[in-house]
Amino acid sequence: MAPESPLREAHPAERAAGIDFYVSDGDGIGGRLRESPEDFRVRELEAFEPEPLGADPGSYPELVVRVTLRDWDTNDFARRISDALGVSRERVSWAGTKDKRAVTTQLFTLREVDPDELPEIRGAEIEALGRAGRGLSFGDLAGNAFEIRVADAVSEAPERVADAVSDLRAFGGDGGDSAASGPAGDDAATVGVPNYFGQQRFGSRRPVTHRVGLAVVRGDFREAVRLYAGNPAETEPDDTRAARDRVDAAFGVDTGSEATGDDSGPAADGTGDGDWEACLDAIPGKLRFERSMVHRLAERDVAPDAPPDGDDWRHALEAVPSNLQRLFVNAAQSSLFNRIVSERLRRGLPFDRPVAGDVACFADGDAPDELYAPDTDRLQRVDEDRVSVVARHCERGRAFVTAPLVGTETELGDGEPGEIEREVLNDAGIEPGDFALPGEFDSSGTRRAILLRTDLDVTFEDGDPRFAFALPSGSYATVLLREFTKSGPLDL
Repeated sequence: MAPESPLREAHPAERAAGIDFYVSDGDGIGGRLRESPEDFRVRELEAFEPEPLGADPGSYPELVVRVTLRDWDTNDFARRISDALGVSRERVSWAGTKDKRAVTTQLFTLREVDPDELPEIRGAEIEALGRAGRGLSFGDLAGNAFEIRVADAVSEAPERVADAVSDLRAFGGDGGDSAASGPAGDDAATVGVPNYFGQQRFGSRRPVTHRVGLAVVRGDFREAVRLYAGNPAETEPDDTRAARDRVDAAFGVDTGSEATGDDSGPAADGTGDGDWEACLDAIPGKLRFERSMVHRLAERDVAPDAPPDGDDWRHALEAVPSNLQRLFVNAAQSSLFNRIVSERLRRGLPFDRPVAGDVACFADGDAPDELYAPDTDRLQRVDEDRVSVVARHCERGRAFVTAPLVGTETELGDGEPGEIEREVLNDAGIEPGDFALPGEFDSSGTRRAILLRTDLDVTFEDGDPRFAFALPSGSYATVLLREFTKSGPLDL
């Protein structure tokens, strides 16, 4: 089913990241997430089979533990347990980073650690499961199961949730009869939403990572540094905004607090004073990556009008950790994907089945039963003769329509889907070959399913809805919840 037009427009901060529309057109339930950590529960769906605890530690040096954390950032917990064990942080591995304000259950591996060495840590329950020959990595995460309570929802929440479920069932190809399941019945409803990258991908309070990445892909490393170190946001503290204003002045941008959030704000014109030492005096210590970038500019006394693709600007940008360098380009790819998805929505093309020119992928046959999981390594172009065949596979959950996460090896679609992909790239001034970049910025690209489908169960406790569902790795719970709350990203 194609969504009705006109579509309900998304929050301005979401539109800055390419999330232009809602699928459900009714009013939201409002409310708040994470009033307490127990309101946001996440359990990993594990795709990692350990050997027994009695296995030979020489052959299986990794201790596999299941950890339930309350109000812990994953990276902070990794540092805490490594300190408690007296081992290097590099000996602690996990498959997926979880939200802090939550109760989360996930696996960790601890290299060359025995079960009787496990420490007691406040807010953490640690259970030894077995041993493994290697540490966990991102590919070991199949998905996550969520139980999320929305506190202080409006009194009309049951009716509004039922209406939204009906819209999302129809969008996901499940007929849209809200009386059959979901909030009105005992069974979960199969719903679908656009598989957007959520606001967390770009920064909820200062959505800038994709703008930095787009500048990198365009070869403008000077603007990439300026966007990250300067470019103040209205949501930031006064001292941070003042520091970023000073950096902008050094680059030759005087906009007060720019905070536009779009991909094409005012660029540095090279007429700034280039006083990087004054910038360092202004930048507080809490902005350590920004300080590192500007310190490199000061060391080399880089002129603000130096060529934007020069090595000095790239050297400054590479002051941040390698994973953040990759995140810049990944976020750029994600924002382009979101814009492609939004344009498909605007044109009324289906998400639950292909049209001629689409590229589809098959389902991941090894995924847990709770998941509708795509396998984007198994792609197939859909020409006119194969539309009906692939549509039947999609209807049975055996295939998904995809859109590109653009990189050097991306082959764009044909027909109208390909037209949309090329239009979005042209508007951004980017083509696939532009992702042939130095170091950590290089990316070959991949594809991603455009429909996020899940079995959703909604119950009510004292008037507040509790949503239970499971998503494959790389998909965002907030992308589903936003359809019900209609709140801005800072409220999610």
